Amino acid sequence: MLSLVSCIGRVVVLSAAILVTTSITMSGEWGEEGVTYGQLGKDVMLECAGGSPGEMLEWRWNGSPVLPEGSMVQQGQLLLPRAELSSEGLYSCHDASGILLSSVTLHLGRVPGVPSVSCRASNYENFSCFWTSSTDTLLPTRYITTYRKKMRPGDEKQRSPSSDVGLCVQDSAHPRSCTVSKSQFWSSYRMNVTEVNPLGSNFCLLDFTVQAILKPDPPEGLRVEPVPSAPRRLHVSWEYPSTWPNEPHFQLKFRLQYRPVMHSSWSMVETANVSEVITDAFMGLEHVVQVSAKDFLDAGSWSEWSSEAWGMPALGQTMAPSEAATAAVEPEGPAEEPSLAPNNEPVAGRSDPLEKVAVLVSLGVFAFFVLAVILVFAFLMWIRMKKHSKEATKNHDLLSATIHMKALPKAQIL
Repeated sequence: MLSLVSCIGRVVVLSAAILVTTSITMSGEWGEEGVTYGQLGKDVMLECAGGSPGEMLEWRWNGSPVLPEGSMVQQGQLLLPRAELSSEGLYSCHDASGILLSSVTLHLGRVPGVPSVSCRASNYENFSCFWTSSTDTLLPTRYITTYRKKMRPGDEKQRSPSSDVGLCVQDSAHPRSCTVSKSQFWSSYRMNVTEVNPLGSNFCLLDFTVQAILKPDPPEGLRVEPVPSAPRRLHVSWEYPSTWPNEPHFQLKFRLQYRPVMHSSWSMVETANVSEVITDAFMGLEHVVQVSAKDFLDAGSWSEWSSEAWGMPALGQTMAPSEAATAAVEPEGPAEEPSLAPNNEPVAGRSDPLEKVAVLVSLGVFAFFVLAVILVFAFLMWIRMKKHSKEATKNHDLLSATIHMKALPKAQIL
């Protein structure tokens, strides 16, 4: 059953290609009336439409009886062996009295090569394909773009062949590209791009899944704003790309890169929010910021970087991190009268509370290891001293016994 459906699908695609090609060649869309096409480097034969068999004919090239080098007339037909680009032009045939019988304009070119095709999905509902020609044919060219949705095991009875085959719609405003709407995110597709010109055709097949080619457009509306009274902070915000549908099941994550304008190395952070506070900006220096997006579940690849946005931290006294965050979020209240009384409160540090906790934890771990080393060293010294004490006591008892034996009379010893 699967092979039958596949065969029917191929027939539908082939029929569409034949219909398009036939309409192009029959309607004369390749050029004006009286134009013929030949292949570079091949023999080209021109016929005199108004001549009779055996009639003496004269051929002219661009109005001159001088024909391209190597050309010859055979039974009223003009042969151009291994035609070169310089042989293009208007050819006309005349009878013996010089009366014009017919004329034709010759254009030379090449047969299409295999096109290079790539596809990208800017969201999970549509995907677009792009292609480039591998050969400069020098001739008018058309493209036939079709797709076929691959069948998954168990789906043969639920789908009809016509629903899995369709045209990838081309837009004249965006040449060499086409779009498939209402695609299925978890489905596999086969794209067929066929390049056709008056001399022949060639095609390329590309297999892919939509989630593999997912690449969102860059985020939009990037803004960089200073945080009041925080000379090392910048508040960065942006918006989802307008081509990404606003659905809760398909979210994006973002990566933010930033650097001072005079520096070449970037710093980077990732977030699932549409705003971020840079806490390590350089005071008094202008910074450049960019942001890119990717599917939250890591499908596909990162988008291109957004346009650059510029900003400089605010100048003034440093605020505590909690105060700076409050000032960045909460609206300013009514202005208060400045106080003339001296401010005896200590100036808050610039470090974050998390940094302080990290330092304390590091110091605690270091102190624990130092204490452990000291205890192990003391234990080893105690073991060594105890062993030395036992050996000294044993040697002392042996020496005392030896002295005692020497002091006894020899008879007593015997």
